[in-house]
Amino acid sequence: MSSQIRGPSFSIKRLSKSRNNQLVGYLYILPWLLGFLILELYPLGASLYYSFTDYALLSDPRFVGLKNYLSMFTKDINFENSVVVTLKWVIVAVPLKLITALLVALLLNQKLKHMNFFRTVYYLPSIFAGSVAVAILWRFLFMREGLINQILDVFKIPAIDWLGDPKLALFTLSLINVWQFGTSMVLFLAGLKQVPGELYEAGRIDGANKFQQFWSITLPMLTPIVLFNLIMQTINAFQDFTAPFVITKGGPIKSTYLFSMLIYDNGFKFFHMGYAAALSWLMFLAIIIFTVVVFWSSRYWVHYEDGAK
Repeated sequence: MSSQIRGPSFSIKRLSKSRNNQLVGYLYILPWLLGFLILELYPLGASLYYSFTDYALLSDPRFVGLKNYLSMFTKDINFENSVVVTLKWVIVAVPLKLITALLVALLLNQKLKHMNFFRTVYYLPSIFAGSVAVAILWRFLFMREGLINQILDVFKIPAIDWLGDPKLALFTLSLINVWQFGTSMVLFLAGLKQVPGELYEAGRIDGANKFQQFWSITLPMLTPIVLFNLIMQTINAFQDFTAPFVITKGGPIKSTYLFSMLIYDNGFKFFHMGYAAALSWLMFLAIIIFTVVVFWSSRYWVHYEDGAK
């Protein structure tokens, strides 16, 4: 009888405690939730609305439908060039960065003295990713009278116009991305630590040399990390802005005029904020399409430890 009396009271106390725990949980995530709503979700929705308007910042937005999107393909003389330049940037910078990160990770995976120090040194450039100071330093390094050409002069090699030649400028700027490979390197290094040593032992027994072990064991085991690095670094490359803006201003002859600079110029230089918002959404859709395609293709080349793809 007494248990029947205490039962409902006990259930009510448990329910009250559960609700209190939920309330505490909501209070903990409230700062993030407010930040997401105010700083991310609202700007995202507002930019989508502005992309269908004629909005010049100093005047009220006026709805124009698809005019901004149609203008990209029919009236903007810089649109096609910026798309091509951005694709070249991504195709050059991302593979070089991932290859460099993987090679350095393989080097730092060796059991040598003071290796932790070298790992830290190689990671340091990534701390300054997107830094204006690094961009200015790069400009002084590769300017016609810069340090790189001074080193070439020691070996009697003629000075190269790294930033003034339209054929070289984009590649020179992409080297900043390659230099800041630390984040990808750390992920590759963590992946290398997870490769079972038994696989290498079996490979040696089968007569596999170092390259064959890398190609047949190391690389397949790293493909999940390759997938992650490929997606993240490509997304970052699509949005790169600082280096071309600070070093070349999109020149020479707009050979480094990335899509992000086209968005910036229209939004903050010409005050065509509605058109800039439309350009931003086009970039957003391009990144989504790329991500979906890469994820779809991963079933054919990404290998997991359980044998699944």
